[in-house]
Amino acid sequence: MTSITPELNESMQRDAATLLYGNAVAGITISAITSSFLAFAFKNPETSSFQLVWWCGMSFLLTVRMIDVIWWKTKLHHTKFDGQKAVNRFILGVNPTAIMWSIYLVYMTINNDGIELTTSIIAVGSMAGGSATVLSGHKKTALFYSFILLAPGSLGLIVSDIFALKILGILGFSFCIVMILISKKSADFTLNTIMLKNENLALIQEMEEKVKQRTQKIYELSNLDPLTGLYNRAAFLSHLKAIIEQSSKKSAEHPQKNIALLFIDLDNFKNINDSIGHKAGDQILRETSGRLKQENLNNALVCRWGGDEFLIALPNTGEESAIKQSLQLIKELSAPHCIDNSILTVGATIGIALYPDHATTEDSLIQSADMAMYFQKKKARSTVGVFSEQMEKLYSHELYLKNELTKAIDNQQLRLVFQPLVLSSNHHVFAFEALLRWQVKGENITPDEFIPIAEQYGLIHEIGAWVLQHACMEASRWERKLQLAISVNVSVIQFKDDNFINIVENALSTSKLPAELLHIEITESVFSADTNSILNQIKRLQALGIKVSIDDFGTGYSSLSVMQDLAVNTVKIDRSFVNNLNGNGHAIISAVMDIASSLNFLVVAEGVETEEQAQELTKLGVHFLQGFYFSKPIETVDIPDFLNSKMKGLTPLPLP
Repeated sequence: MTSITPELNESMQRDAATLLYGNAVAGITISAITSSFLAFAFKNPETSSFQLVWWCGMSFLLTVRMIDVIWWKTKLHHTKFDGQKAVNRFILGVNPTAIMWSIYLVYMTINNDGIELTTSIIAVGSMAGGSATVLSGHKKTALFYSFILLAPGSLGLIVSDIFALKILGILGFSFCIVMILISKKSADFTLNTIMLKNENLALIQEMEEKVKQRTQKIYELSNLDPLTGLYNRAAFLSHLKAIIEQSSKKSAEHPQKNIALLFIDLDNFKNINDSIGHKAGDQILRETSGRLKQENLNNALVCRWGGDEFLIALPNTGEESAIKQSLQLIKELSAPHCIDNSILTVGATIGIALYPDHATTEDSLIQSADMAMYFQKKKARSTVGVFSEQMEKLYSHELYLKNELTKAIDNQQLRLVFQPLVLSSNHHVFAFEALLRWQVKGENITPDEFIPIAEQYGLIHEIGAWVLQHACMEASRWERKLQLAISVNVSVIQFKDDNFINIVENALSTSKLPAELLHIEITESVFSADTNSILNQIKRLQALGIKVSIDDFGTGYSSLSVMQDLAVNTVKIDRSFVNNLNGNGHAIISAVMDIASSLNFLVVAEGVETEEQAQELTKLGVHFLQGFYFSKPIETVDIPDFLNSKMKGLTPLPLP
């Protein structure tokens, strides 16, 4: 049998009380009728006074019990009452009733030996017989009731001088024993029934709880993101669709309601995930979701869309309120994270789209918010942008360029042009920079437009390898005695690729170009990546004899300590400083030359467009110059003629 827990025992007590009180009205009514009959049916002067007093006492007791029953049925029955107290209160009324019946029967056995005694024995015996069932809800009371009603009176008959009464007493005592056994069996049966009922109920409740838990688990698996506990895509789309349908129901009394959708993308998350590890990245995502949950966003629907992207749907929210809440979110999400004794910081860029102003379906609303986030991230990170139709046009154009760019090499749409770099001292050409050009369907697409697209969609590796291969091949065709170097721009993504060195070696091997004639240009943004891996790549290139240059120096991430550690061969001063020679540019270039002298690297100034700029840069000690003043980018077929006109009669120049 199952062990009885406190909860199970309390439930059983309530069931026992319900059973006892449920039978009480009938028992009290029968007791009242029987007691009245015995007290007034016989006119015996010797016992009438006792019977009247006894009847008054019994009537008072039965009245109190009936009041208790009525109070229980009206006040307690349908509540979670204290079962033990209810049973005790019931017993407090039943046991005195049994004693009253016993007193009556004992008195009759002593003072009466006629038909009245016989009737009393039959009546009390009947009451004892009924108690086995009526009181089966409480075993001790059922046994006590049968014993106290029959045993004292039967013993009184047994000690009587009259033989017939002795026999009747023996029969009564035997009946008492039988009733006690019956009461015990009936009470045991009732107890087992109550226990079984409650055990089954507990089992059902346990099964229901397990079903509830499993249902919750299934719900979580199908609706919640396991890492953050936020809605996943499927659940968010379903809820967003329902919100849109609800908002679309409008009337004169209930105008259409706005919905603001916030598309959140974490800034700098990928760098942390890649450099520190996915464990730290997961912790940041969990903390970010916690911050989103804690924000006071009324009726907001929050979702982890995937990776480091989150969506928030704000019902009844216009543009102004959405921007205000987005700025607050950026502030909260940009707060530092303390992970493994390290302080890590990510930002957040948010795109906003509004229903029904920008879209009328859940998919198009998300797409619009995503588009707003994408363009805002390109414009300024950790800020807020609202969708516009112009974005959609730009995005469509970008997708068009991306699709065309995937076919650009096969369709032979890419070509290289070359711009010379000259010695500042005598303007002799010592190298060319290879510049990529793309023409699609008669339209010239600028590198500033298509290179970011190639990087974003993973096309830069194939295009970059093509540029290296063709640049080296073209340089190998130039007159070898001139020792002209070729400078090739490499994107950060290319430079960080583990296979990059192999691509460079393959280009040199295929073209037969000496490694010392190849210059690799990397932009300052490369320093935002892992410095150790960048240093390793630079050393491997220099070990092959290749020169490494930093392009657009002074506009990005580089620092003197990093410059010293990386030990590049050349830096190229950004054209913005050259254009500002009459202002702060002069002082900056002068400072760069001092650094170059200390760290032993060469300096190229790009964007030289006037003679005055060339002369001033030469005075500052800049080693090499590049710009329209000397030549615009030259098509491949025009290089031989250009070299003949510029290099005729000149002796080969030593490589810098």
